[in-house]
Amino acid sequence: MTVYDTKPWLRSYDPWVEPEITIPNETYVDMLEKAISHDPERAAFHFLGSTCSYRDLDSLSGSFAGYLASRGCVPGDVVGVNLPNTPQYLIALAGILRAGCVASGVSPLLTPKEMANQINDTSVKCLVTLDAIFENRVQKIRNDVPSLKSCIVTNITDFLPLHKRFLGKLLKKVPVGKVEPIIGKEIIPFMDVVRKYGASRPNVRIVPEDTCLIQYTGGTTGLPKGAVLTHRNMVANVTQATRWFDLKLGGGVACSGFPFFHQAGLYLGMITMSMSYTQCLIPDPRNTDHVCREISQHHPSIMLHVPALYQMLMDNPAFAKIDFSTCDVCISGAAPFSKKAIIALEAIVGEGKVVEILGMTEASPLITMNPRKGKKKLGSVGLPLPSTKIKVVDVETGMAEMPVGEVGELIVNGPQVMKGYHNKPGETANSLREYQQETWLYTGDVVRMDEDGYVFIADRSKDMLIVGGYKVFSREVEEVLSQNAAVQFCAIIGMPDPKRPDSQVVKAVIQLSAGAVGKDPEAVKKELLDHCRENLTPYKVPKIIEFTDAMPLTAVGKVDKKVLRAAVGN
Repeated sequence: MTVYDTKPWLRSYDPWVEPEITIPNETYVDMLEKAISHDPERAAFHFLGSTCSYRDLDSLSGSFAGYLASRGCVPGDVVGVNLPNTPQYLIALAGILRAGCVASGVSPLLTPKEMANQINDTSVKCLVTLDAIFENRVQKIRNDVPSLKSCIVTNITDFLPLHKRFLGKLLKKVPVGKVEPIIGKEIIPFMDVVRKYGASRPNVRIVPEDTCLIQYTGGTTGLPKGAVLTHRNMVANVTQATRWFDLKLGGGVACSGFPFFHQAGLYLGMITMSMSYTQCLIPDPRNTDHVCREISQHHPSIMLHVPALYQMLMDNPAFAKIDFSTCDVCISGAAPFSKKAIIALEAIVGEGKVVEILGMTEASPLITMNPRKGKKKLGSVGLPLPSTKIKVVDVETGMAEMPVGEVGELIVNGPQVMKGYHNKPGETANSLREYQQETWLYTGDVVRMDEDGYVFIADRSKDMLIVGGYKVFSREVEEVLSQNAAVQFCAIIGMPDPKRPDSQVVKAVIQLSAGAVGKDPEAVKKELLDHCRENLTPYKVPKIIEFTDAMPLTAVGKVDKKVLRAAVGN
């Protein structure tokens, strides 16, 4: 038996990628310190026309770390970051980690109750937030979060030149919140902490086994869970990606529309900082005019977006006029990307530049990627990263390995796999299970692996439908529908079958492309159903097709099937 019998994917690795890599015995902070000292004058990030250097990042995050220590935050304490993608987020993140504390992203989209639940779950001691969120949400939960001792409040424009700050607020383009005292909690402006407070960075000891992040999952299968990611997890995953893409210290520019409160966005932000790259910060990814300007001006070598944002960019005429000669790779993740859309994107950015990936918060997040230069398979999320083992096991028991080409649940073993869920031993035991005397992460993704080791997503296990006793994978039906020019976005969900309580009916929700809007709906439905009947077995063909003006999207840009199911009582 050769190594390829158990790891067929190694045949398709780019030549410079080693099957097994040595994970440095260091913390993420160690990586960050080396990056800061590599080229202090290099731009760490660009934001709405302003630039922050690595020297600035060093000074500002050091002061932030000193403030935390002066307020009694010790290694292991959790600090929440409740911001969009701004300089303040990365400065706070670096400061939190340099103080030995744990960073936890708190989505700016959470309701007051959801914020309180997350703050209380991890006993957040300090929260960094926007003034508008402070007024409209934090004030509402001020008596419900006893662990919270201080709030560091900022405005999205704080790092812009004075005239831009004044103009933005004058024209009411920037939300501004009223910051008033809360009894028993310190409320302090972010700019005072990093520029006026003058605190010196604390001298703390951090080891690779210490917790680095507690990042919350999207909560698609219940209440969000906090994945505990250690410094070793993050160093491992950063090392895996930098080897995969052959990144060099100080070598390029990155641009991403993923929010930092999502692990994929935070991860790219952490890679760029640890590799002394420059990042273009995108506070509002739906503003495609701004994204196009950033790409045109700063010429990123790496882009990372969800498929929906790539589609929105392609719908903007300015995108096709950009010179992408300096762009090496366009990474796509978090949602399925249709073959039709990938071909259209590569017609603009360059052939072979789109790399689909698979990740999840619990794996820091990267698990598989298509090769940077080698063979890519359209529709595949690629190959396991170095030092990563995967298996496809039966969905029912999770114990029987499936033959090549057959679908099952993806399980993962590697140094990037989380320590567990915070305060949820039952959920941890369900996700981290013993298999063949090792601990594996059960992902909930239903996949198949081909003979070359490439992974193809069939579905999330919760999205799999049962129709007349047969399994229907929504991804397969969505891919077929996406081939039709009338379809801009589509989603497959199951509805109860009134004739069979143990079965479901396939429903397709579709947002039409610009060219199909205004056509006779019944004619379009017939065209789509005829297309499905030609390409799918009968039980997979949608029984219901519904058109929507705007597909509901999550904050990350994925189609929000939870909203679609709620609309039909599922």
